[in-house]
Amino acid sequence: MDGILNINKPAGKTSYGIVTMVKRLTGEKRVGHAGTLDPMATGVLPICLGQATRLVEYLMDTTKTYRAEIELGVSTDSYDREGAITKWGDASAITQEQLESALDSFRGVITQIPPMYSAIKHQGKPLYELARAGIDVERKSRTAKIYSLELNNWENPILNIEVTCGKGTYIRSLANDLGEVLGCGAMLKNLERSRCGIFDIKEAVTTEHFEEACRGGYWESLLYPMDSILSLWETVIVGEEKARAIRNGALIMLAENKSNKAESEFCRAYTWDGSLLGILRFDTAKKQWQPEKVFN
Repeated sequence: MDGILNINKPAGKTSYGIVTMVKRLTGEKRVGHAGTLDPMATGVLPICLGQATRLVEYLMDTTKTYRAEIELGVSTDSYDREGAITKWGDASAITQEQLESALDSFRGVITQIPPMYSAIKHQGKPLYELARAGIDVERKSRTAKIYSLELNNWENPILNIEVTCGKGTYIRSLANDLGEVLGCGAMLKNLERSRCGIFDIKEAVTTEHFEEACRGGYWESLLYPMDSILSLWETVIVGEEKARAIRNGALIMLAENKSNKAESEFCRAYTWDGSLLGILRFDTAKKQWQPEKVFN
């Protein structure tokens, strides 16, 4: 079974726990999620099944939107409410003008230092394992892109923001860094992912609904076609000769208007019967299309 589920992850569950649940209920062995949500976080968690697991990387590259509740005046070692408090600060004198100015510094391309409580590996071990053992290691800063950052509500010391960002952005780090800029400290209190690529929270399925669908035998109707996440890419339909070349991994020429340049790095190729054949990447040096992924 190939497709993608738009699951609304509840608080207290790990992303891997949702994957395990889907495996158990569907019997599908090939299951993976597209972008980890912390246990305390809720919201959109795309779950890929079957051949769709080979598209996880493209889904993770899409933009994501979060609604975050941040508390000023307190810092923790995990940058969120589940960590140990490391510092108290006074946020009573913070004005909205100061807050707006501080938020403005996080729009566009920014640098972040990943939190110790993250899945990034150091010498083969996840940072969160080292953090739990009381070990703090130096982390390299990373760039992140914030497409939009809006202040939805503020009642000192609690503010609510909506962030649309690119791959690899840590909202916990953003909250902590905001506290550093304001000089009073801050932590992430609550987090909801409201969108991941084409998947929106409004259409997301709760775990209870999914379990009910599995008991009722209609869970497959909740699947999105796996190529739905590629909808912004150009589509090409190929005949049997080019289809055979693609299956063999050979470079191919497409229609004349696509042979010398490509508007996008990727395109999706279909056979005449409408089946997704593969993902092609444009080779700028050879001016031909190279099969990147080929599907059964």
